[in-house]
Amino acid sequence: MTYPLLPAPTGDLIVSMEGASPLIVLSLVIPTFNEAKNIPPMVKILSDLLDRHLQGRYELIVVDDDSPDLTWQTARDLQPDYPHLKVIRRQQERGLATAIIRGWQAGKGQILGVIDGDLQHPPEILGQLLQAMDRDTDLAVASRHIEGGGVSDWGLIRRFLSRGAQLLGLIILPKVVGRVSDPMSGYFLVRRSAIADRVLDPIGYKILLEVLGRGDIRQIKEVGYIFQERQAGNSKVTSRQYLEYLQHLWRLRCAGKLSSSPIAIPIQRFIKFAIVGCSGVVVDMCIFYWLSDPSRLGWGITRSKTIAASASIVNNFLWNDLWTFRDIAQQQRGLGAILKRFIKFTVICLSGLVLNVVLLNFLFNYLLIDRYIANLISIGVVSLWNFWINWKLSWRITDTAS
Repeated sequence: MTYPLLPAPTGDLIVSMEGASPLIVLSLVIPTFNEAKNIPPMVKILSDLLDRHLQGRYELIVVDDDSPDLTWQTARDLQPDYPHLKVIRRQQERGLATAIIRGWQAGKGQILGVIDGDLQHPPEILGQLLQAMDRDTDLAVASRHIEGGGVSDWGLIRRFLSRGAQLLGLIILPKVVGRVSDPMSGYFLVRRSAIADRVLDPIGYKILLEVLGRGDIRQIKEVGYIFQERQAGNSKVTSRQYLEYLQHLWRLRCAGKLSSSPIAIPIQRFIKFAIVGCSGVVVDMCIFYWLSDPSRLGWGITRSKTIAASASIVNNFLWNDLWTFRDIAQQQRGLGAILKRFIKFTVICLSGLVLNVVLLNFLFNYLLIDRYIANLISIGVVSLWNFWINWKLSWRITDTAS
């Protein structure tokens, strides 16, 4: 028996509540392109897991962009053995984000989800995501940047690009990107009612940004996972994706309606960060005086300031690691983890120094604000910058636990 392909939805990218069924708990979309080797084990693992958790009240929806390796055909051949599997072959559209939305449109579940079809998202984490989707949760995200999360074998360049992309997101769209530890995640569950009847307009691959930006997302939970290396097929990560990511951020930034959730600054943690910063000022001034003052060593100003500033950065990092972010640091033990946090902290502080100089010159030279008041304002802004970015990037779990 040949199973028919599910028609690909057309029209606006709007998920309706009318298509939902009380009998279907979860519609999990697997977007694919040239994943013929990965899709059979993927479907088997997911079906076995969801049969245990949901007792048949689910559907797996493979949305394939007309793969040359006939992934859609491979998936359709599996349907006799997996009655909850549905297959869509898209021939008129392309793109991962839109494929996910088309799958959601075709699905009937009260909860909508997405998982990559290349086994880089460990299927077993799906059970934890389902448990996280209790009555009050709108979104459950699998994260690489919380306890239990990490990446298996990423090189330095890929890590840098990933963190750099997140940093840009925090700058351009803090109220959206800052709500989760891993806004680049493509593995999550969302309640249908939270995104229903809203026009979604994504670019590229990062559909979670669209859900956070345009959905009615209130309660969020995160589950740590280890991002795996591919077992078969080729990676689809290209430089174009980073450009599309920036376009997507800007489109959301310019959108008329975005999530109105405020940026939550943990006040007690920020106060600790500020106190540590003040201790750094004392360290800087004392060492600078000892090295540069003619009555002491009398070294040159540039050399003295460089050493003083470096000592201040080391002081600030150590106290922040031992006190401000101690609870997070204790989950990232080992010399390698400490060194990586220190490098991130240093880079962020240096970027904050550049921001300080630019802002000071703008306030003093263009707005004609008194130099000391301008300096105070710039210090305050940069302190918030350093705290926010360090909290989101430096003190996060990013490595596979040994």
